[in-house]
Amino acid sequence: MEELINISKEIVASDAEAKNLGLSDFEYAFYSAVANNESARELMQHDNLRDLAVVLTQKVRENTSIDWTIKESFKAKLKVIIKRTLRQFGYPPDMQLLATETVLKQAEMIASELAMQ
Repeated sequence: MEELINISKEIVASDAEAKNLGLSDFEYAFYSAVANNESARELMQHDNLRDLAVVLTQKVRENTSIDWTIKESFKAKLKVIIKRTLRQFGYPPDMQLLATETVLKQAEMIASELAMQ
């Protein structure tokens, strides 16, 4: 029960943070992925991280019709797009690999949700 209460508190806190940042649920998922490490937060301002999350969301939305279970080449292509976008926004190089993998996982989940809408 205590664990459920803690999870509920985390959800409420993240919803409030997303609202304060002016991000949709999808954008906040990417924001959480790229803002999850300390070096990124130290080097990049919240506005830059927020803009990065918005751009990543747009790139996933542009490709929602792809069947992720079959199109491994698409995953590779999106991985390149994510890496380029992270570099474009000045994301810390030492954290790009982890951020790319996290964003790619988020993108796969979000793309499937968007395809259902």
